[in-house]
Amino acid sequence: MRVAYLGPEGTYAEEALRRSAPGEVEELPYPTVHEAVMAVQGGEVDRAVVPIENSIEGSVNATLDALATEASEVRIAGEVVLEIRHCLVSPPGVRVDQVERVLSHPQAMAQCARFLRERLATVERAPASSTADAVRTVASAGKPWAAIASRMAAELYGCEVLADGIADHADNVTRFVWLAPAGAPPMGEPSKTSIVFWGFNDESPGALVAVLSELSERGINLTRIESRPRRVRLGHYMFFADLEGTCDEPRVQAALDGLRRRVETLRVLGSYPAAPVIDSGRAGP
Repeated sequence: MRVAYLGPEGTYAEEALRRSAPGEVEELPYPTVHEAVMAVQGGEVDRAVVPIENSIEGSVNATLDALATEASEVRIAGEVVLEIRHCLVSPPGVRVDQVERVLSHPQAMAQCARFLRERLATVERAPASSTADAVRTVASAGKPWAAIASRMAAELYGCEVLADGIADHADNVTRFVWLAPAGAPPMGEPSKTSIVFWGFNDESPGALVAVLSELSERGINLTRIESRPRRVRLGHYMFFADLEGTCDEPRVQAALDGLRRRVETLRVLGSYPAAPVIDSGRAGP
C-alpha cells in the first residue's frame, strides 16, 4: 500500500502514519497537505495521512477545503489522534539566547505563542511547510537558527533540543485522518460520520437551526461543527460536521436525506471508526 503524508521525513503526520498503519506500507512524503490529498484523488497513492484538527489551533483549513471542493473521490477511512510535544531545536552548539530566527509550520508557531513571546520576543519568525521542513532548513543553514518541531525530527536531522514541551497548553493533540478512494472500506468498524454541506438561505434568522433539526429530531449527536467561507461572497459558508453514527444506520440515512432536501450540496466525507488518543511519550515524540 502506497501512503502519502505531509513531509518531509520527521513530521508529526509521519509519526501518526507509523503508529496507526494497518500493516506494511510504502511511505511517500508530499510537500503540502493539498498535494497529499490530491495524490489520492489522482490515483498516485492508495491512501494518505493528513492533519485535520488541533486541540489548540482548531481545524487545518487546507485539509477541509480540499475535501470539500476538489477531492470529490476521496473519503475519510480512519483517524488517529496524536499527542503533540513541541520542542525548540537547533544545530549543535547554539544556545537559546543566540537564536536569531525561528522557523516552523504556522500552526506549530501559534501553538507555542507564549513561549515565543516570553523567551524569543525579538527573534525573527518565518513559516515553513511543515515542522520537519523547518528542522531540515535550520540544520543546513549554517546559522544560529532554531525550529519548533518534534524530538524525532531533531534527531533525524542532527539537531539538539534546546527546550522541551514548549506549547502553550500541555493537552495538545492533533487529529489526523486516513484518506482513501471513494468505495474503499473503512479501517475498522465505523462509529462516526463526517459531512460538509452548503447552499441554503443562510442569511435568514434560524436557517442553520432549521437545517440541523434534521439531525436533532432523530437524536443524532453532533461532536463537531464549524464553518468555512464558500469564497463566493461575504456571508456565505460551508459547514463541516462530525456526527455519531454511520451511513448504514436508518436514522442517519433519514437525517442525511432530510439535509439533502434543505441544502444545495451535501457531501458525506466518510463513515469510519473513532480513534483514542495515542500518547507520543512525555519525553517527546
